[in-house]
Amino acid sequence: MEILKILAVVIFGVVLCGIESLGDGEHLVFDYYKETCPFVEDIVRRQVEIAVLRDPRMAASLLRLHFHDCFVMGCDASILLDSNEEMVSEKQAAPNLNSLRGFNVIDEIKYILEEACPRIVSCADILTIAARDAVLLRGGPGWEVLLGRKDSLKASFDGANKYIPSPNASLETLIANFQQQGLDVGDLVALSGSHTIGKARCLSFRQRVYQKNPEEEHDRYKGHNTYRRVLRSICPKTGQDQRIAPLDFGTPARFDNHYFLSILQGKGLLGSDNVLITQDYEGDIRRQVWSYASDQTLFFASFVKSIVKMGNINVLTAHQGEVRKNCRVTNY
Repeated sequence: MEILKILAVVIFGVVLCGIESLGDGEHLVFDYYKETCPFVEDIVRRQVEIAVLRDPRMAASLLRLHFHDCFVMGCDASILLDSNEEMVSEKQAAPNLNSLRGFNVIDEIKYILEEACPRIVSCADILTIAARDAVLLRGGPGWEVLLGRKDSLKASFDGANKYIPSPNASLETLIANFQQQGLDVGDLVALSGSHTIGKARCLSFRQRVYQKNPEEEHDRYKGHNTYRRVLRSICPKTGQDQRIAPLDFGTPARFDNHYFLSILQGKGLLGSDNVLITQDYEGDIRRQVWSYASDQTLFFASFVKSIVKMGNINVLTAHQGEVRKNCRVTNY
């Protein structure tokens, strides 16, 4: 009980810290919909609960939607727009095609909110609240969500191909991707902890399974060959691209710190997981990973701080965006 109290204080503190340095999200506030749609968070929470009960994997999918949205033009729900005659959807970009899930869940939430409070709640805010609830429902931390985002009038197919990190990215590339969004190395490590839940397609981890990496020929990876054999049994050298494996084999359905234990053992599913250790020649990231692996409370507090920071990337004001009636199309 005492630990829970300490965690609550730490999380409250880091959220307040995030408020003091919102940058692009400086106009976001708590209780933004208090007068106009007071039950918005209850509605979103209920629908996310239903979706996750039906498909536990959906929690990770909703969290990933928020991440992929924010890394392209900011947290503006551009990821939800379908293609039209003038625009190619971000859904068609390589990192998203046949990979992102959860659009139907967001559609259902939006439909209910439009019945309750028409043209009030933005799709960008729905994505942000749903990501928080998804983490909480899988045993992770909760936090107060800053709201007031508006929805983009366009999408960026090129931006999705350029700015969303590859599952086989080098550490240098990952750091550059995050810096592009105003996020630092600490945010990179904390947000990588999202991979404690969810699954990835064979297409995303085949290269990591079949290419030998000299950096992994170390005593630390004595169990690595066994793990590699398990992955090869799931993912053959060719074909079966859509087969999936858990990002965290230890506790795949629970949001905890086990992911960091896995990468310390060389058992991250994606190449981009393992480079946090194998390509960290200075040792700073490794120390952060060790800290999270040994202290889940610390990881949770850091994750909250970083995801709040991520949720403030290039948010749109009323003069720059809109509140879509249908998250898949603009109003005009």
